[in-house]
Amino acid sequence: MMEYKEEDFLLLSGIQHFVFCKRQWALIHIEQQWQENLRTVEGEILHEKTHDEMIKEKRKDLIVSRGMNVFSRTMGITGTCDVVELHKNVHGVSIFGRDGTYKPIPVEYKRGKPKENESDVLQLCAQAMCLEEMLLCGIPEGFLFYGEIKRRVKVILTDELRERVKIMVHEMHELYDRRYTPKVKLFKSCKACSLTEVCMPKLCKNPSVSHYIKRNIFEVEE
Repeated sequence: MMEYKEEDFLLLSGIQHFVFCKRQWALIHIEQQWQENLRTVEGEILHEKTHDEMIKEKRKDLIVSRGMNVFSRTMGITGTCDVVELHKNVHGVSIFGRDGTYKPIPVEYKRGKPKENESDVLQLCAQAMCLEEMLLCGIPEGFLFYGEIKRRVKVILTDELRERVKIMVHEMHELYDRRYTPKVKLFKSCKACSLTEVCMPKLCKNPSVSHYIKRNIFEVEE
């Protein structure tokens, strides 16, 4: 099985950008472009609270770990889980410094409400897959907490979801290795994107220089 070197790891959080728009992902993760808007600022504030490692929680048979760093060498990704709940369970895994065994469950926090696309679900699934590889265990489910509706949504981490994560991450690596920023069609979500002024999606409609030259050469020859 192929394993990536640490220096080739991609950010796990990029999965959400990639699902929303491949061009947005490339602008952020390949070209290092970024701009803030209200949504990104509110999201950062929420994640700062959940990632506060000074907050430690233990309630009976539950340990709550915040801001846990995770990675996968087989997928070549790394990131941070907002929260990982460790539930004491006889079928769980050993945790350093703790008696007994625990079942890990990732919980990802989002500022809004459940999305129409599966960006949040796939990001959560990738986190679970990283945890499974690190802890040598199985994680059948996780949770998404949405600030707007103030409740959790359970996500069953199916084989289909896992396969889609693998395919997507592989495509991300291919684009990153080529340093290629794809063109996209203008769609309604472009208005909500913080990178609209950088991306300039309307220009994606224009033909490339090579296409323009080829077309005009063929016209002349004809």
